[in-house]
This record gives sequence, structure tokens and C-alpha cells, in this order.
Amino acid sequence: MKNVSVLIIGLSLLFFCNTGICNATTDDQTGVQATTSAENTLEITSSPELSNLATSWAAEYGRLNPGMKIVVNSDENQTIPSTNLRFITEETDEATWKMAIGHDVIVPVFNAKNPMMNEIYRQGISAEEFAQLLSNPEKKNWETMIDGGKNASINYYIIDNASVKANIANFSKTNSDAMNGMMVANAAELISSIQKDIYAIGFCKLTDILNATTNELTENIKLLPIDKNQNGRIDNFENIYTNLNTFTRGVWIGKYPHDLCGSIYAASSTKPTDKNTLAFLTWILADGQQFLNKNGYSDLASIEKQTNIDDLSGTEVAVAQSNNKPLTAQTFLLILSAVVITASMIALMVRYFRNKKSLVSDEDFNFTPAFDENSVLAPKGLYFDKTHTWAFMEKDGTVKVGIDDFLQHITGALTRIKMKEPGERVRKGEKILTIIRYGKQLDIYAPISGTIKEQNQKLLADSSIINNSPFAEGWVYVIEPTNWLREIQFLFMGENYREWLQDEFTRLKDFFAVSARSNTLVYQHIILQDGGELTDNILADLEPEVWEDFQTKFIDTSK
Repeated sequence: MKNVSVLIIGLSLLFFCNTGICNATTDDQTGVQATTSAENTLEITSSPELSNLATSWAAEYGRLNPGMKIVVNSDENQTIPSTNLRFITEETDEATWKMAIGHDVIVPVFNAKNPMMNEIYRQGISAEEFAQLLSNPEKKNWETMIDGGKNASINYYIIDNASVKANIANFSKTNSDAMNGMMVANAAELISSIQKDIYAIGFCKLTDILNATTNELTENIKLLPIDKNQNGRIDNFENIYTNLNTFTRGVWIGKYPHDLCGSIYAASSTKPTDKNTLAFLTWILADGQQFLNKNGYSDLASIEKQTNIDDLSGTEVAVAQSNNKPLTAQTFLLILSAVVITASMIALMVRYFRNKKSLVSDEDFNFTPAFDENSVLAPKGLYFDKTHTWAFMEKDGTVKVGIDDFLQHITGALTRIKMKEPGERVRKGEKILTIIRYGKQLDIYAPISGTIKEQNQKLLADSSIINNSPFAEGWVYVIEPTNWLREIQFLFMGENYREWLQDEFTRLKDFFAVSARSNTLVYQHIILQDGGELTDNILADLEPEVWEDFQTKFIDTSK
């Protein structure tokens, strides 16, 4: 190994010496060409609402690259200049190439002096209630919108913008032509209308209501909470409306309705190929994303960023050549040295590892797949509870219960369970089971009330049967129900369960994103932090403290 090290060092010195020779030779040829020239000037055009963001990007990129100058022009129309890169918020047919570089958000807003503010923040307004407001004049009253609402008419205002109206129509499942609110020309008119009417509601882009100086919401304007899961209240995981930072992060990780989220684009008449444009766009997709939240927009998800960066890196870059000079002797020597060094190092390392006995066996490499909505089984015909249990009535009137596939994916293979004995009575929401993995445990609650008739004895010998077959061999109890017809009204079936699981995954991602900030091991189990994919069996190797936190914040609140 000593000889290998000496040879590598010697080859490296040869390489750097050649590099120095080349640099010494070419320095006089190039001069001090760091000054900004036409080749180092990038001209971009921005739609007016993106002007502040584009200017921020240009200023920071110019600071990091002193030899680069970026000129930002603002233009009202959405046409794509033939030579410019353009930042736009609406898709246009004139752009033969476009790439999402951030997300835009459509928001409902209301007057901060509304006397029903506490009830509005407690209950929120659902998509169905918005649909009634938008299409039925008789429902335009706060009394019909929220419990405890005043008998006061609602005037609602919408900025006359095609993308705003389209997003609202998709969200509320209404026809944009049937919206009978008051159209306003711009953000200033909408803000003024709402500030004058304490009962008014407005629909606009988040950036329309930001104060350009403070980067906070305009005075007396509040975000109107949306009851995403339509259960008549703003649940803890839906509560993203307390401040602007919490809201923009909530949008990013999927807590906000997807139909109210748009995109901002980099667009051009042709796909960019010059090195300056590609470098600038790549920077925007990486370090430049931090400027989105500061300007009222949301970041791209990690997978979106990487996909776009890969797309740009695969572009054949057109580099301007001032002179087509042949290779100099020094350049040729540099290239030859690099090839020789690379080949030598590869050969030496291959030889070294062939002769060295491997210390790691194949069994040490375990690929853990991602955990998402598509990973979870949800058989039809079963009732599911928010405590991640299921219930199924047999022909004889007894009910089998167990834990759902979602929960067993999170815990990993169970090593032991604690069960109640036959003959014990249980009530819905009462602890019915404890699942354990190497001493770390979660308490599970009953989906229904009744008397335990039978426990699954197989689980006492091998509790991992739950992981392998949660809905068949892995059942936990047979229960004689006492209040079946009433209690199943609070359970989910089929698509309703699937829709509820989407919110559960949002809550799960949020839980682990917070945990990852203070726990390195948790961080390693998040493939794409802040809303990305999670690894399967995510709790399996984490500390008991994380299990306890999961119990308190995730399971206990679902009773």
C-alpha cells in the first residue's frame, strides 16, 4: 500500500506541475478578462409580479460571480422574446421550452377585523363550502358558512386573472364562468375592497397581498384557513395559517390543497444551450431556491429540483469560440497527464482491492425501499379507524380487528405484542393492544366497543405475522360488538380511507421533518427531507424517545 501511495503522489505532482506550466503560459494570452463583457452579460425578462424575485436572483448571482452581469427587464405581456430567458407565472404556447423553478399559491383572504375570526380559524372553510359561496348567491352569508356565524352577507372579490380563476374553479369544482363575485383589476383594488368590508373574502395570489417593504402580509389582511379534510375543524396538522413562514412551508410539504398551487417558470423560445444561462438556471434550482419563500413563493420538491438539474446538465452546451486554434503543446501535455494519472490510479486501486479480503458481506447491504401512499394495502370491505386499526364483521355477527398496513410499514417487524384476554370488555378509543419491537412500543386503541371473544394465539409465538399479513393471518381479536351500527359511522371505507391516508402521510412527513432537525439517525431515514419520500420501516431503528414522540403526537391525537 505504501508503494501505491508514493506512486499516486508522484503522478499528482506531475499533473499539478503541468497545470502550472499551462497556466503560466496562457495567463499572458488571456490577460485579465474578468471584466464584464458582452459574453458575460445575461439578459432576462420577467413578468411584473416576478420582478422582485428576478431582481433578487440577479443581484445575488452577480455578487457570487463578479465577472457576470445580469440585466432584468420587466414586461407586461407574456410573449417570449426570441433571445431572452423569461420568468413567467402562466404557461404560454409561445414558449417551446419551459421549466418549473418554483411554486405559486392562490389564497383566500379576509379582513383581520372580522368579528368571527376565532371561529373561522377554529373551523376553516372547506372546498364544498367555497363552492356554495362561489356559485349560489343564496349561500353568501357567514351564518351558512360556519357554525356560530353572524347573519352577515359575504361579498367576495377575485382578481381578474385567468390562472387565479382556473385554480379556484378546480379547487371548488365549479365553473369559472358561473362565479358571481366581484372581479377586480389588480391587487391594490382587491386589498382596498377587503379593508373596507370586514365581512368580505378575496381570492388572489399570495404575492398580491405581501408588503414589498416588510415581506409580511398587508395590514388588516389575513389568510383564510382551509378545512382540507372537510371534517368541520382545522386539525393540528392543517394549522399552517399562524404566520407566513409556517404557511409557505406547509404548502411545500403538501398541507395545502394542490389545486390552489401553481408554478412559476423559466421559459424561452428554444431550450437554452449557452453556458451562462445554464449556470444561472442551475444555481436557481439549488442555492437560489432560498429566495422563493422570501418573496411569497414555495420551493420545488427535492425530486423536482434534481430532475430539472439533470435535464439541464444533459444539455449540449454551446460555448463561443473566439478562435479555432489548435491545441498547444502545454494543453496536450496536460490532457495526456490527466489520462495517464486516471488510468494508473484505477489500475492500482483495482489491484489493491482484488488482493484485499473484503470485510463486508453482501448481507450487510440492505436496500430499504421508499414508503409512500402506493405502499399501503387497503382492502375493500374493511372499516378503518383513525387509530390505524381495522374492523370486519363476520357472518356470525362477530367482528375481527387488527392494525392496518400503514402502521406495520412504519414500525418494521414486530418482536412481541401484549394483548387483552378473552372475556374482557373494551370501549372504542381504549387501549386494546401494545405492539413492541425490541423493547420500543406503541399503544394501539380499539376501533369499536364490545367483548373480546378470542385472541389470535399465533401472534404470541410470532408477532411478525402482523407485518406479513395484517388483514388475514395477522388479525388480533374477535370481538362481539355492542354498538356496531353507531360506531361504524365514524370509520372509513374504500376511497374515503385512501383520501384520509393522504393527509396522514402529510402529517407523517411533517413529524419526521421536524425530528430530523435534531436527530441525525432520523435524518438518515428521510430520503428527501421536508416533504420528500420516507424509507420503509422508518421507526424500526430509531430510539425509544422517537417512538414515544410518535405515540404522543401521532397516535394519541387520533383517538
